[in-house]
Amino acid sequence: MKHLLTSLLIILLAVSCRKTSDLEIEIAKINTDAQIERFDVLFSKVTAENLRALKQDYPFMFSNAYEDSFWLDKASDSLQRKLFKEVYKTFGDFSDTEVEIESLFNHLKYYFPEFHVPRVITTTSDVDYRNRVIVTDTIAVVALDNYLGSEHEFYQSIPAYLKANFEKKQVVVDLAGVYAERYIYQKNKTFLDAMIYFGKQLYFKDLVIPFKSEAERMGYTKSQLEWAELNESYIWRYFIEREMLYRTNKELESRFIIDAPFSKFYLEGIDSESPGRLGQYMGWQIVRAYMEHNQVSLKDMLKTNPEEIFNNSKFKPRK
Repeated sequence: MKHLLTSLLIILLAVSCRKTSDLEIEIAKINTDAQIERFDVLFSKVTAENLRALKQDYPFMFSNAYEDSFWLDKASDSLQRKLFKEVYKTFGDFSDTEVEIESLFNHLKYYFPEFHVPRVITTTSDVDYRNRVIVTDTIAVVALDNYLGSEHEFYQSIPAYLKANFEKKQVVVDLAGVYAERYIYQKNKTFLDAMIYFGKQLYFKDLVIPFKSEAERMGYTKSQLEWAELNESYIWRYFIEREMLYRTNKELESRFIIDAPFSKFYLEGIDSESPGRLGQYMGWQIVRAYMEHNQVSLKDMLKTNPEEIFNNSKFKPRK
């Protein structure tokens, strides 16, 4: 079934973008065959008899600071049982998400031949949404209780702009984002640096999860992406006229880079309509322009100085 889904994914990519279909077929042949380890399911069934074996198989999932009784109590706690149940409702069948993760790994192996497929381990985290995905050289841990749907009752106290992407379809997007961070070598001092840094992340996603829509890669709704595209020229003019690019004031990052319900132009009527993180969006367009006008590999671009990228991008906002 998984290989059938993989084939369907390849066909969809080929139909949607014929120019890259040959490349996508070549990448799919890499067939990393990712295996998903459902630690969340195993832990939901833990008993005093099998706990020791589970700890031996997953020592990094258990802190030595706690006795066995702590883990047994945790697994049997009523709220934890409800968490397990809700996760299983959404992820009882993991095949479609597994196919997307495998496709991501195929792309990573293509662009980074030294990439080694990690153990992919699913867990729950008591909705620790700041750490939805954790990646090391050998493992990738995904906390599935952060992807139950933005309207889920577990997320009632979380701001709407944050929980908007707590969706099943975003698992592979977040995983790609964490891998992007591992391949980008850059220190951010200026507002332009921050823009380019996230532009690199988003361009990375363009290449490694092309089966996801641009809105999904950006973490926007379709209408939010359309707003950014329609107002691209205005946004750029706003940044340039106020000489923002080379400022080192971190306030600009809070206004245009980090997660927020909207971007802060401090203009009535604009702020409430705009999506957050428009600085990231503009950085994305600059990096795309740079890659279009320069013969540079993804690997080399990720290591390139932000100012060099900007100066050689020939970037012009769409009007």
